[in-house]
Amino acid sequence: MTLERWLPPLTLASALLAIAGGAWALDQRALLFVFKPLTTLLIIAHAWRRGADAPVVRRLVLAGLWFSLAGDVALLWPQQGFVLGLVAFLIAHVLYIVAFTREHRFAAQPAAFAVYALVAGTILAFLWSRVPAGLRLPVALYVLALTAMAAQAAVVGVLARGDEVHRARGLLIGGALFMASDAVLAINRFALPVPAAGLWILATYWAAQWLIASWLPPRSAATSP
Repeated sequence: MTLERWLPPLTLASALLAIAGGAWALDQRALLFVFKPLTTLLIIAHAWRRGADAPVVRRLVLAGLWFSLAGDVALLWPQQGFVLGLVAFLIAHVLYIVAFTREHRFAAQPAAFAVYALVAGTILAFLWSRVPAGLRLPVALYVLALTAMAAQAAVVGVLARGDEVHRARGLLIGGALFMASDAVLAINRFALPVPAAGLWILATYWAAQWLIASWLPPRSAATSP
């Protein structure tokens, strides 16, 4: 229980140091290089202790987090690592989608998919002419995977019943925050500078990942050490 109690403040502190390291006023890249991966590793540690009663879902979510970590590291080099990071996060979203469909079938609530498709389509249409031609296909595929992940997270949240409601509603919020994070990232990269972009991108991203990890059921008394 000691680790579980300390993980939230440690993750928050690590995230704040990473955000500070990337801030324009400080530009302490060493902080970013250390604490950006560390924050995601702490979220992986949070997920690691959960989901024992749902082993397949647990493995899928953990795999998604590990691919997210690979994407985090790649994007420490925003130009050279952009496509590699995009591919890593695309795989993470596919893994999350498969995990979420273990709870409810894919697109069980078509309205959720319609809403997210409208939001994603609007953002993509705004950015499309500004995205370099060579990046348009990978960006479009990534947006498709991200949108499906967020929409399926909403499906789980909307259809949740009983004891799972609290975690599932958190998952719904996590999917929305992930989409918001990437929307700010894309607008800031391809269209126009967003004030304090690093703060908004990373804060919403790690909140999303924490909520996805927290969707895994906590250890029961029977499986606790």
